[in-house]
Amino acid sequence: MVPREARSTRVSTMTLDPATTTRAALDFDALYRDARDDVYAYVVTLLHDRGAAEDVTAQAFEKAFRKAGTYDSRRGGERAWLFGIARNAALDELRRRKRTAALATDPHDPVSASTEDAVQRAVERAAVRAALATLPARDREVIALKFHAGLDNAELAAVLGVSPTNAGTLLHRAMNKLREAVDDRA
Repeated sequence: MVPREARSTRVSTMTLDPATTTRAALDFDALYRDARDDVYAYVVTLLHDRGAAEDVTAQAFEKAFRKAGTYDSRRGGERAWLFGIARNAALDELRRRKRTAALATDPHDPVSASTEDAVQRAVERAAVRAALATLPARDREVIALKFHAGLDNAELAAVLGVSPTNAGTLLHRAMNKLREAVDDRA
């Protein structure tokens, strides 16, 4: 019988320096405060149902909280990671209901102008909303992520699972379709 080597009993006392690790610490409280309204608005945009959007938003944040340890900064920003979770939760809800997504609300306009300007903007928004309703769901989603959720192209790419260049191309094509639809209605 050949004697086995003894197992090491030495325990490493090395600690990981957060600056040298590949995963960034996720400040979930700050992320929640920063993104909760945007995530809710995005989910409302997809579901066209405020009650369901509240539930899906809560589910998305609950899942993000449970999966916070899996966040990897190399794969994208915190907001993109969170919007990816919210997107998947909303798409699950849409699949469950077998409904199509549509824009439900106008984006918040912090600058109020004269009544004539407000009326003109309301007419333009109605035209854009009607034109958006004619677009395929994927195009509406890309536009909502970019302009309603405020994601940049890199974050948009991370949420959609495509390259940043492809995300820009998808957005460009969706915007062209939207412009054509608005022009057709005018």
